[in-house]
Amino acid sequence: MPAVGTSGPQPTAWVWPLDPQPGVVAGFDPPDERWGRGHRGVDLAASVGERVLSPTPGRVSFAGTIAGRGVVVVTHDGGLRSTFEPVRDQVEVGTSVRGGEAVAAVDGTAGHCQPSTCLHWGVRRGETYLDPLALLTRRPIVLLPLSDAQPRPQPVMR
Repeated sequence: MPAVGTSGPQPTAWVWPLDPQPGVVAGFDPPDERWGRGHRGVDLAASVGERVLSPTPGRVSFAGTIAGRGVVVVTHDGGLRSTFEPVRDQVEVGTSVRGGEAVAAVDGTAGHCQPSTCLHWGVRRGETYLDPLALLTRRPIVLLPLSDAQPRPQPVMR
């Protein structure tokens, strides 16, 4: 993987923030009210020291500690922000990063995945939390012409 700050083409598709693709320990479960209980992101199975990758191009807008846990925030085009915790930051605030470029390493700070280690990945647009997994590149969607999408008449056997 190229070092932080190197130039080159930037992919626009979203990729997993861990490589290889991790298991999902806990999925997205948004609260009914903004202040209510819920899970505002996904927890991904991880190992301490594993590289955390920016899922798409952006700029590091925060790298520091919140409530005793390391947090890195990457702001992407369209007003989306990815947050990762618990991590040890590896880039300075203001650094532009490519999709797939390392921005942090998973930290061993105790968290809600104990006794295992996980990476919490959240995505927000403004004050709205989004499901990060819905942004990942999946199989391409192919739309068929309406005539091909309708069931074909079956021959009648007499």
